[in-house]
Amino acid sequence: MKSDERLLVSLLKNRGLIWKLACNDFKKRYAGSYLGAVWAMIQPVVTIAMYYVVFDIIMGAGEQAGARATSIPYVLFLTAGLVPWFFFSEALTQGTTSMVEYNYLVKKVVFNVSILPVIKVIAAIFIHSFFVCVMLVMAAIYGFYPSLYTIQIIYYSFCTFMLVLGLSYITSAIMVFFKDIAQIIGICLQLGMWATPILWNIETMSPKVQMLLSINPLVYVVSGYRDAIVSDRWFFERPLETLYFWVFTVLVLWAGTTMFKRLKPHFADVL
Repeated sequence: MKSDERLLVSLLKNRGLIWKLACNDFKKRYAGSYLGAVWAMIQPVVTIAMYYVVFDIIMGAGEQAGARATSIPYVLFLTAGLVPWFFFSEALTQGTTSMVEYNYLVKKVVFNVSILPVIKVIAAIFIHSFFVCVMLVMAAIYGFYPSLYTIQIIYYSFCTFMLVLGLSYITSAIMVFFKDIAQIIGICLQLGMWATPILWNIETMSPKVQMLLSINPLVYVVSGYRDAIVSDRWFFERPLETLYFWVFTVLVLWAGTTMFKRLKPHFADVL
């Protein structure tokens, strides 16, 4: 755990540099295109529209039952699940390639490479913030107006941030030595989307099945977004799920930072 503490201190000391690099990373990603960062918003919007047409209009999914017998329009149910998923998948994909993409910085002896996965995750927050705003507007259109419960979006975004950061430390370190990890992550994300209650409703399943599916930590996050938007339920009303998520996330962070620290001396030689 000492490595985690030293990493946290290092990140706090370099917070100004991290923010600057995250902003530059976001701008660089869409530099040269006419629409710029708009492209980052178009694809998720098209994805939401496509799933809505297929599952609601064509297949007739209709309204979904939420916590406390809340009836949720499917398009809002879908959006509240896709918004945190887009954040997670974008941050993990970009975080995985951070060492390879910034290999010229990795080779500099004086540069703290531990901040590279962090700037990728922070850059993903910019687009996530936009979609959170879209989600809130959509919820208001359907009569679910912002309340005190809505503040929990910040908490659940932080949950996603910490989970994906720990995973990014693992995958980015492996990526230096095993480039195929990027393709493996892509396949895992495809499978993970169907293992997470984004398109389907976990509330309609039996308690035993719900418990089994809840092994996936993203179930906690996705359900939390829906609780914050439409179900009016606090995160501490799910104590066991909250405890499980943070134990899992802390272990992932510990494993990620430990692996990253041990492999870091070899990064420059391989890259």
